[in-house]
Amino acid sequence: MLNRQGRPSAPQAHGVADPAAGMGDQAARLQGDASRAGADAGSHPTFTGNKALAQIEPLIFEIGRYDTTGVDLDEPDDFKPRLGGLERKEAIGLPGLSEPETMRHYVRLSQMNYGIDTGLFPLGSCTMKHNARLNERMARLPGFSDVHPLQPVSTVQGALELMNELGRYLLTLTNMTAVALSPKAGAHGELCGMMAIKAAIEAKGEGKTRNVVLVPDSAHGTNPATAALIGFVVKPVPARDDGYVYVEDVKKLLGPDVAAIMLTNPNTCGLFEPQVAEIAKAIHDAGAYFYCDGANFNAIVGKAKPGDLGVDAMHINLHKTFSTPHGGGGPGSGPVVLSERLSPFAPVPFVRAGKEGFELVEHETDAAEKPFGRMTAFHGQMGMYVRALSYMLSHGSDGMKQASEDAVLNANYIRAGLSDLMSLPFGNKPCMHEVLFDDAWLKDTGVTTLDIAKAMIDEGYHPMTMYFPLVVHGAMLIEPTESESKASLDLFIATLRDLAMAATTGNDKERFTGAPYHAPRRRLDETRAARSPVLKWTPPAPVAEAAE
Repeated sequence: MLNRQGRPSAPQAHGVADPAAGMGDQAARLQGDASRAGADAGSHPTFTGNKALAQIEPLIFEIGRYDTTGVDLDEPDDFKPRLGGLERKEAIGLPGLSEPETMRHYVRLSQMNYGIDTGLFPLGSCTMKHNARLNERMARLPGFSDVHPLQPVSTVQGALELMNELGRYLLTLTNMTAVALSPKAGAHGELCGMMAIKAAIEAKGEGKTRNVVLVPDSAHGTNPATAALIGFVVKPVPARDDGYVYVEDVKKLLGPDVAAIMLTNPNTCGLFEPQVAEIAKAIHDAGAYFYCDGANFNAIVGKAKPGDLGVDAMHINLHKTFSTPHGGGGPGSGPVVLSERLSPFAPVPFVRAGKEGFELVEHETDAAEKPFGRMTAFHGQMGMYVRALSYMLSHGSDGMKQASEDAVLNANYIRAGLSDLMSLPFGNKPCMHEVLFDDAWLKDTGVTTLDIAKAMIDEGYHPMTMYFPLVVHGAMLIEPTESESKASLDLFIATLRDLAMAATTGNDKERFTGAPYHAPRRRLDETRAARSPVLKWTPPAPVAEAAE
């Protein structure tokens, strides 16, 4: 029997009903091909331990020689050491490899790593979207890639103009008043926003009385950690059964001691907070500030502006929303936008348009405002700024809006494709950019969320975010982003349907409890790895010594 592609029809996977039913011909064909490939591979051992392109790669310490180097070095001329007797007396103990050996080692290691360029990366709350090559090319242009933070301001006018333009875009998209570009990542941005709030409270003479920060139970763990780090007392806002935060619950906690609330919107359950404006008003009426965790901004760009919702401070992860890599040659970037109430307290350094071009205001005494201080030695990561602005310019306002709409569409497509097999803790209702499942559907199967994640590795996928948010037992948080095509989503849905049916029928429990079988390494003892990590390579004992 042939299918539309002229190939033999895909067999039923693992003895269960066709998991790709209704999910598209391409998903069914690819899933069937994968099943046959696994069966044909068998367990034929090889002399090297390698399996075709799946190669075993030892540690670099295990493949290099210690009595030589990989390059020719001239003997140094006679010189007098100036280390005062502190120079090394023994061999340095580093392996010597030739250039081809070194190159092969790191290429092989890279082939063991899963990245966004490998396949769909379903990590919820992390927004692993495609990093457009146009953005990468722009970041490598001379003048951006080789700019130095200690150059005279007159020589970096183009870079400063780019930073100013990036800030303008961020303020327009959020309808806020001021922006701090210097924070290096999300948690650093949280720290910046909360320090601005603390400075504003102290400026009003309430520093000793307003010391409580409200944090919902479903928040990212960095939220309470950030508040506690700078001296606030954290009080939780209870989670309700529908996944939302209610203004009534917030009002019960408000008082003259409350400094701020740290609310994620859309929240970590993948839902837009319907009472966010009412919560903001209640917070402001109590004399406090509204900090919004902007990790999930990718779901609402072009659709809703945080400033219109009453937000006073929000960090923006450039990698989550504007397609910069996670790091990308240095630290990440987590700009913070501030409302008019907080804009005077934005930290230095910041860019300002002067009479003779752009200026970089480095000192608090040079600012007309009241900066709370400095967070970093230098302004930020130029590569991230270039990539983010390239994304904005190439997409335009309509393109960024469509990206958010597509991210929400893709998440709901996965929800619809799996809702009959996997349980949704807050009911089968529309989600935002990510869909949250729990482990209720695994009850009495002997299979856990962790087992499902390990089995996904065998299927060639990075697992979804597991056990977060903490308010949901056995959470499985999936965020496909807007980068994925329908064909990519169809195959992913078909794979999870196959796993779900296999887990619930109990026909092949070992498929889950022993997974992964096809990864470079089998399942680790994760408890032992966390409590007793091996962080240093120890040379094996010499053969003669070992024999004794």
